[in-house]
Amino acid sequence: MAKAIHSMIRVLDEARSIRFYADCFGLQIAERLDFETFTLIYLSNPESSFEVELTVNKGRVEPYDLGDGYGHLAVSVPDLAAEHARLTALGHAPRKIVDFAPGGTVIARFFFIADPDGYQIEVLERGGRYL
Repeated sequence: MAKAIHSMIRVLDEARSIRFYADCFGLQIAERLDFETFTLIYLSNPESSFEVELTVNKGRVEPYDLGDGYGHLAVSVPDLAAEHARLTALGHAPRKIVDFAPGGTVIARFFFIADPDGYQIEVLERGGRYL
């Protein structure tokens, strides 16, 4: 059986991205692999073995075009309102909290936040299938 281990995104500014993912999600550098034309940075935290891989292409100065194919990454937190307030206080501008209730029953509470390169991250309150 396959095991999901990481998702890779290309970022323009290594330091800015590392700071964002540490501030917002507690992700720290698990490994950094430096090559002649690019650097791979694997970020993780104790909550999960899943990692976010940042790829920094050296010499790149133009922001990446995310196109219309990218959806989002998702993380779960125990207290959505507290996390929203914390990220707002840090100046990261999370969008409003949404209660997703098709048919009248709330099946998810979440908000979205964009990283420095515009990648969307869904922050879900833990519960149901979103543990």
